[in-house]
Amino acid sequence: MKPFLFIGVLITLLTTSGCWDRTEINDLAFIMGTAFDITEDGNYILSHQIAIPSSAQGGPGSGGNSNEKFFVISAEGSNVNEAFYRLQKKSSRRLFTAHRVVIYIGEKLSKRGIQDILDIYTHDSKQRLKTYIMVVKGGEGRDILKVKYPFEQVPSEAIKEMEGLRNELAISLRDFFLASSGEGISPVLGAITPDGITEGVKESHIFKLAGSAIFKDFKLAGFLNENETNGFLWVTNRMKHGSLNANIPDSGGTVGMILSKTDRKITPEISGGKIKFNIQLQGEGNIWENNTNLDIRIPENLKIVEEALEKAVEEQIHDTLSKVQKQYKVDSVGFGREIYRDEPKQWKTLKDQWDNKFPEVAVSFDVKINILGSGMAGPPLHLKRKEIIK
Repeated sequence: MKPFLFIGVLITLLTTSGCWDRTEINDLAFIMGTAFDITEDGNYILSHQIAIPSSAQGGPGSGGNSNEKFFVISAEGSNVNEAFYRLQKKSSRRLFTAHRVVIYIGEKLSKRGIQDILDIYTHDSKQRLKTYIMVVKGGEGRDILKVKYPFEQVPSEAIKEMEGLRNELAISLRDFFLASSGEGISPVLGAITPDGITEGVKESHIFKLAGSAIFKDFKLAGFLNENETNGFLWVTNRMKHGSLNANIPDSGGTVGMILSKTDRKITPEISGGKIKFNIQLQGEGNIWENNTNLDIRIPENLKIVEEALEKAVEEQIHDTLSKVQKQYKVDSVGFGREIYRDEPKQWKTLKDQWDNKFPEVAVSFDVKINILGSGMAGPPLHLKRKEIIK
């Protein structure tokens, strides 16, 4: 019996095909970040930030620089596909995108339109839809790729950590595709920009999140600043945690609050040709700064602070809607989508004229802020007892 068993195993080994066509990890170039820019002639500039494996870094006597953890290569082409294959000719390893963290798009290219770029990612199954995509405000994407961010060996990894904190708008390829193909909403992207850095690092700048970029018909319509982006996060129910600040002139200072929980409810009202949206917002958290002369342990003073914070939220939302409705005239907040979900029959009649209807939509706010605690001390510690309002 054993001889037949051995013969069977031998035949199996001889007839089973091996992984003759596999790609070894040493044959791959791991792309961590990608940038798209455009030349004066209208050609695409494609750039990749590639991680340098430890085995390839220069050691003693090799003449290499062991401190370098990445490098950036670029190529130009009349289309993205042509630029990619020209980049491949510059690499001794196969370009591999599965570990890519972020895609940067220069502002100039964003204004011309990004539909050609996005088309690539709808056809290539190897692309990661969780990859973040951002507009470089006031600059080119390839310049951001070259920045040596101090905290991370490969700078693109910093974007993953920064976006993971959800301090501002974090948009992935998947998010953008869903918004682009959805009813009643236009897509929006996060924005990034170079920023100064203190002495001690050789590079003259790092980068920072810089609000959000509004798109219409796949072209950049404009930007929302930090305050307006916070309002956008509130309206679109993406404000999971964050901070609030409010000025209280009658009390001689400002208060700051850390949000631990938020909620949003939006209700459309359609009567004849008039459309109105009622937005209810709730937030709760703790006071982390009090520069006023109020002792907020006193219920009456706590109410004053809560009302000031509620007013600050209303102003944020007003600034945001004023910009997207009146200036850009593009429904990035998804009011049309709310009508599509709640009143699908009404949406059929409004859909074709929504671009003209959206700027005239009326909006009302109902904001409720609940302060859970004020820390170890109610009034500022530097104030004398007679200066404190109780």
